[in-house]
Amino acid sequence: MIHTDPQVRGADPRVAGGRLTVDLDALAANYRFLAEQSTPAEAGAVVKADAYGLGTGPVVEALVAEGCRKFFVALPEEGLAVRASAPEADIYVFNGLFSPEAASFYREGRLLPVLNSQSDLAIWEAHGWDDGDTPRPCALHVETGMNRLGLSADRANVLAQENALTGALTPRLILSHLACADTPTHPMNQQQLESFQALRALFPDAESSLANSAGIFLGGEFLCDVTRPGVALYGSNPLSDGLNPMRTVVRVHARIAQLRHVPAGGTVSYGATPLNRDTLVAVTATGYADGYHRSGSGAGVPLRNVLQEGACGFIEGQRVPVLGRITMDLTLFDVTDLGPDALQIGDFIELVGPNIPVDDLASACGTISYELLTALGHRFERHYIHSGDGA
Repeated sequence: MIHTDPQVRGADPRVAGGRLTVDLDALAANYRFLAEQSTPAEAGAVVKADAYGLGTGPVVEALVAEGCRKFFVALPEEGLAVRASAPEADIYVFNGLFSPEAASFYREGRLLPVLNSQSDLAIWEAHGWDDGDTPRPCALHVETGMNRLGLSADRANVLAQENALTGALTPRLILSHLACADTPTHPMNQQQLESFQALRALFPDAESSLANSAGIFLGGEFLCDVTRPGVALYGSNPLSDGLNPMRTVVRVHARIAQLRHVPAGGTVSYGATPLNRDTLVAVTATGYADGYHRSGSGAGVPLRNVLQEGACGFIEGQRVPVLGRITMDLTLFDVTDLGPDALQIGDFIELVGPNIPVDDLASACGTISYELLTALGHRFERHYIHSGDGA
């Protein structure tokens, strides 16, 4: 079954240059699998950046239906969008408080700030909301090795002593973030776990959370009380090696705008990439403005003084390579081997999907699946399907 969602901004299907399909049943199956792997911990869900580019509303609704009750976002406006689809959930905001004025967003959406600094602590104590008899509910981020956000060990110790006396804040969750979880044997993992265990013990009444998508597969003590799966929910492989245990959630297709014959010796796109054979070129109406990265340009194209391997598409049961440089609105594919009459204008070429996993495209573009997913533009026609894949 296919349906569109009016709350998600996308292009009119009659004129869109591409199509983005989100399989909500596969998303639900991924959540169930990650929740099982998280046992005995509770699995939350990271839905920041518009649910990694897939649309906050439909994604959150599907996860709530599977029993997810804890969500994590980066900014309070994202939290308000989650609240619209998850009225009873706990919604944690990672990036903290930028100013006293920010507290009003948290109050409006009953959002829980993740406090990362002395400034955050002071603002929330002065301007935060109370939950009945519970003063200033929040989460605390403690630094264990990432050195991005988070309270130092010394500051966390002082806070624990002060708050035990004043009760000014009510930490519901203590969290930190693993730097190397996708490399299970990395010594940093154990070092961070030991640091985190010492700091979480300072706040015995709060739940604890350390494991991201990859961290879930470290198992054991890394699971703590709450896990925070993110990219794995959306089908990306959380493991640095081995088969991907996640189901395909995202499919991206580009529409063919023109088919043209270019003789051997002719050139294509910016920089005039030469062709060494008579070539049938499919010009598709998708480019880097849609999140199809320029760094995936065709084989032999020099970008940053490196000859590219090049990305590819898939159509009619066959891989078709990108030709020349990917441009803002258009990408060219070599479809010669399909034959002269196999395709027509308006057909779609798969860019991401069952035949081209998002991790494979990311590798061809020299990046990671996180960046590709969050870059997906709103010029795609968007569909949300219930395929039965989650059965």
